[in-house]
Amino acid sequence: MVDRAAVLAALEAVIDPISGQGLVSAGLVQGLVVAEDRAGFALEVARDRVATYAPVRDAAEAALKAMPGVTRVSVVLTTEAAPQPRTASLSRAAVDQGRPKAPVATDRPANVRRVLAVASGKGGVGKSTVAVNLAAALAARGLSVGVLDADVYGPSLPTMLGIGGQPAYEDGAIVPHLAHGLKAMSVGLLTKADDAMIWRGPMASQAITQMLTQTRWGTAEAPLDILVVDLPPGTGDVQLTLIQKTPLDGAVIVSTPQEVALADARRAHTLFQRVGVPTLGLIENMSGPIFGQGGARAEAQRLAIPFLGDLPLDAALREGGDAGRPPVAVDPAGAIADRFAAIAALVVEGLKP
Repeated sequence: MVDRAAVLAALEAVIDPISGQGLVSAGLVQGLVVAEDRAGFALEVARDRVATYAPVRDAAEAALKAMPGVTRVSVVLTTEAAPQPRTASLSRAAVDQGRPKAPVATDRPANVRRVLAVASGKGGVGKSTVAVNLAAALAARGLSVGVLDADVYGPSLPTMLGIGGQPAYEDGAIVPHLAHGLKAMSVGLLTKADDAMIWRGPMASQAITQMLTQTRWGTAEAPLDILVVDLPPGTGDVQLTLIQKTPLDGAVIVSTPQEVALADARRAHTLFQRVGVPTLGLIENMSGPIFGQGGARAEAQRLAIPFLGDLPLDAALREGGDAGRPPVAVDPAGAIADRFAAIAALVVEGLKP
């Protein structure tokens, strides 16, 4: 994990040519995003100084790329909006009332029978890996399955399914990619691979709403059986948007065995409890002698929710995700597929009305 303080120190070493201060002290680092192996921010300057700051942007990118562990960098050079003279006018809220609204899902996405959230309170527990392989295990049961990558700040679905390129847009709907028998949609398919999503909460929420409502997940003749939504870590804007925009039929929570991860898993369960979404169970990932074993099972008992199973720390699972070849899909007779098949059976049982 890249250290935020180290990123700030690296940017402070890049000098603002106007003030002579470091970029951080000069207040030029806007919307800094630091996560896992990537870092990015917006460099906002006056319109007439863009040429002056282009080399500064390049220097900032070079400073971040030189940091150990940083493989993806995005520094966006933007211009300040010119100040407008103040005049009497309608408020922005009043003006917005007359504008056409973006599509908002008042029910589950069209032609989708069930929506399943895969969540975790903490990042780095392998939630996306579990979501993709669980989706593949559900598809192996003969179900039609889609996967929505709702982590707009760190989309991983394109890598894990080995897909790329912008999806087609036909008859007013996004056509999801098809990989390993799964329909897939991710904001990572709409942006460059090294872009940092410097978005505030409303922008992220709008992106989720668009992918939910404007993607052709199924048709009236062939509806999608289950849409698996890979949520970002935490209990923030994206989670609330999904809960408010579409009925969730259930949630699966992924955790590693350590207490530091289980504490956040409790918070995720509490969120779903408060909004009336059933928690179908808890999955223990990376189980074994390195991270421990049995913590999630004990936590499931404390929370009075099902324990869906454990997944040992397995290099094949990681290698398959990096290569875009989910082990459940490419090795359906393997030990990993067997574990996910057992979990998928419990999930299907939990989703029954």
